[in-house]
Amino acid sequence: MPDTLVKARQLKVRFVQNGSAINAVNGVDFDLNAGEVLCILGESGSGKSVTLRALMRLNPPSKTVMSGTLEVGGRDIIAATEDELETLRGPFVSMIFQEPMTALDPVFTIGHQISEAIVRHEGLSRRDAKLRAIELLEMVQVPSAKRRLSAYPHELSGGLRQRAMIAIALSCRPKLLLADEPTTALDASVQIQILTLLREIQQEMGMGMIFVTHDLGVAGEIADRIAVMYAGRFVEEGPVVEMMTAPLHPYSRGLLGATVREGSRGTRLTTIPGAPPDLRDLPDGCAFAPRCSEAQSPCLAALPDLRTPEPGRAARCIHVESRP
Repeated sequence: MPDTLVKARQLKVRFVQNGSAINAVNGVDFDLNAGEVLCILGESGSGKSVTLRALMRLNPPSKTVMSGTLEVGGRDIIAATEDELETLRGPFVSMIFQEPMTALDPVFTIGHQISEAIVRHEGLSRRDAKLRAIELLEMVQVPSAKRRLSAYPHELSGGLRQRAMIAIALSCRPKLLLADEPTTALDASVQIQILTLLREIQQEMGMGMIFVTHDLGVAGEIADRIAVMYAGRFVEEGPVVEMMTAPLHPYSRGLLGATVREGSRGTRLTTIPGAPPDLRDLPDGCAFAPRCSEAQSPCLAALPDLRTPEPGRAARCIHVESRP
């Protein structure tokens, strides 16, 4: 049996401020095994990044309320103390953030920012940490790695900054890597380079990875499994090939129809009408129903059950028949 790195059951995340509550994540269930890549896919505001940050408990502590079960490396993240979280962040789980220009500290060199994590968590000397930093920059294919150690973030291109962010995330050899839309700000040619690099490193190190994106094409390049998220819930899950060729949920089909793919030249892209629901006041039924062309009265009355038409696939839709 593979090692289970993440176990989430009915995970909920609410942001409470000034008497108002935003229900960002609304009962998510998933597991992630070592060596597996799960991609969480959905529109902006669907709860993808909040779910990812919850795994390291990085959402603002003063206004975040978490409930349900969330285990990372067998440790209860919701109940963990700050000291316990410190032992997990870096050595076991690490994150690549969306925009390196804001995630990297502008007043420290790239070499310093990579080395400090190694010194802090592995107790190496500054000299040995510097040698490891050079190895990491070479691993992520940064040219003239030794010279780049003394560079500041603003002196690097977007692609090199993202590679430096990946080097920092890998500095303590984590078993679980979280990637929050790490290619969004990059042009297409650099994007595919970063995706290929991440997949190669993930396979080489045997890490588990959770990759967040709104781009179905990116998900198809890097994932083993895809979980489609809408209004804080997973509305469909399945292997990447099946999800890309025969999605079950109307929302998943809408995302696929709105994506430029190979062979789509000359065909009209479809659009999903309307807007996502207000997370402060979610409907009783399917949150996607007001935008769905296949909606019926039962869709509005109650939240559809998660149905499993075949092993490894699930969708939260009344039009999907569940099999024993």
